Amino acid sequence: MTEYTAKEIEVLEGLEPVRKRPGMYIGTTGPEGLHHLIWEVVDNSIDEALAGYAKNIKIRLLPDNFIEVEDDGRGIPVDIHEKTKKTALETVMTYLHAGGKFSNQVYKVSGGLHGVGVSVVNALSETLIAKVYRDGYVWFQQYKEGKPLGPVKKLEKTKKTGTVVTFKPDKKIFKEIEFDLERIISHIREQAFLTPGVRFFIFDERKNLKKYCFYFENGIKSFINYLLFSKKTIHKEVFYVNEKEGENFIELALAYTEDNDSLELAFTNNIKNKEGGTHLTGFRSGLTKAINDFAREKKFLKEKDENFTGDDTREGIIAIVSVKIPNPQFEGQTKSKLGNPEIRSIVEGIVYKRFKEFLEINETDAKYILNKISISAKARIAAKSAREAVLKKSSILGFGLPGKLADCSSRKKEEREIFIVEGDSAGGSAKQARDRHFQAVLPLRGKILNVEKASLDKILKSEEIKNLIIALGTGFGKDFKIENLRYSKIIIATDADIDGNHIKTLLLTLFYRYTRPLIEFGHIYIAQPPLYKIKFKNQVRYAYSDEEKEKIISEIKENFEVQRYKGLGEMSPEELWETTMNPEKRILKKATIKDAQEAEKYFTILMGHEIEPRKKFIELHAIQAKNLDI
Repeated sequence: MTEYTAKEIEVLEGLEPVRKRPGMYIGTTGPEGLHHLIWEVVDNSIDEALAGYAKNIKIRLLPDNFIEVEDDGRGIPVDIHEKTKKTALETVMTYLHAGGKFSNQVYKVSGGLHGVGVSVVNALSETLIAKVYRDGYVWFQQYKEGKPLGPVKKLEKTKKTGTVVTFKPDKKIFKEIEFDLERIISHIREQAFLTPGVRFFIFDERKNLKKYCFYFENGIKSFINYLLFSKKTIHKEVFYVNEKEGENFIELALAYTEDNDSLELAFTNNIKNKEGGTHLTGFRSGLTKAINDFAREKKFLKEKDENFTGDDTREGIIAIVSVKIPNPQFEGQTKSKLGNPEIRSIVEGIVYKRFKEFLEINETDAKYILNKISISAKARIAAKSAREAVLKKSSILGFGLPGKLADCSSRKKEEREIFIVEGDSAGGSAKQARDRHFQAVLPLRGKILNVEKASLDKILKSEEIKNLIIALGTGFGKDFKIENLRYSKIIIATDADIDGNHIKTLLLTLFYRYTRPLIEFGHIYIAQPPLYKIKFKNQVRYAYSDEEKEKIISEIKENFEVQRYKGLGEMSPEELWETTMNPEKRILKKATIKDAQEAEKYFTILMGHEIEPRKKFIELHAIQAKNLDI
């Protein structure tokens, strides 16, 4: 037995705990954590903007994985700190829980409450350089793995004020260092909406210079209009509230759309709370109570009628809940959920009062909203019956599986995979070509229902969708349970033509809308079958694009024969195995969601009711809808 004495107690000093357990501070050392470093530094600049000092915030993506964030705020103080006996700059850069945000003297509201932001970035960076423009001079200090390489230096005179932080993430901490411009643009655009009157600049200087600037005067009013792009609202006036209660600022906006799905975004002091929190709970309960009380008063709901549920009242809404409060309590260092109990009642009271007033004032809009909610309630009841019918047929153990499903024999989920193919012809070839031990095949009869335009009860009555749900074993929508997934890979294998691409998009829409974790956890793949078979002498080569075909032909000296595949059903089982199903040779594209909002917007444009936005989108991007992947 190992002796357990004081010698076994490990004491980590300074920023060592961060380097030893980075996940505790940034959530993960994957792409999410890597980009979180940028957000932490930008949050400090935003705090200066919220305090009324910074007007311009610049983010530069530099070669060799360097990131630079600059603001024109007051600049981090450089005088000596009473406790640490070091400059305030070195203190905030090298001490956890050090900063000007714990008392309300410097920042009335702040996203960087925990005071570990920039020091954590410093700890997880190979190199970090801090430049401060303050008190008439430029001040400079450089760090390596969180430790200063020398004292703070006083450099040349300047009239500027502000802070510039340049850092390079440590490759010993982050296995892959690749900054995603689209992810950064999406986040910074969001911050610009939430910080009206402040200019945000992005410069991508890694290869050719690309410049972006975001500036919005109207805050979340502009934000909600952006989110409503391509969507059709059922009422004229967008509901908007901006109120102060005590030291708390509550800003809300919402609109009801013709869609079935909803989008609710929650922010605290500009920090996005992905898991919601007390402000979102208060918003939901206030909205539901206001609608039910109004419906009762106007006799829209009779005495015998049940109240609308929260899901009924929120179907099809686009909503933003933004609070700015002095002392936010977050659950977890990445601030994904707000925990302040008092904020729930504040938001609930404001939403209840103001939305009820909104319905009273806008009688026509109120009628449309109540009609939609009533339809949602009826669809919920119908969908419940349809879901129960599906769940009765579904079984993880394999009983009651669809007749067209050719299942595999392996019981190890990690090696099981299912090919979703179009039509009986492709299904027949795939069933003969597969390795029966770990590969299952489910043929679909033609194009599945377009779920973007259908109600939930209608979706669940679709035989093809029902068979797919039962085959996967996960359930659907609110009943979805990823732990019941029967396969590790779900492979969409459609023909390389317009119809095949349409079916692929319909399936991706279905997965995105109702089984999104399958995409988020990397279970959805798209097979890449060849377009051409090229025969010469006793050899055969396959080409997956026109360019590849031309390249192969240019290399062949003798006579050759080219066959263009119109569909998987044209391939022999041997060809299908060799090109599309054999794990050692096939090409699979993993479906991912880089930005759920962007994906949601594009799906709505391409698959929704409105023709004009779809036409404009295709013309603008000069692409065909069939080529769109997630």
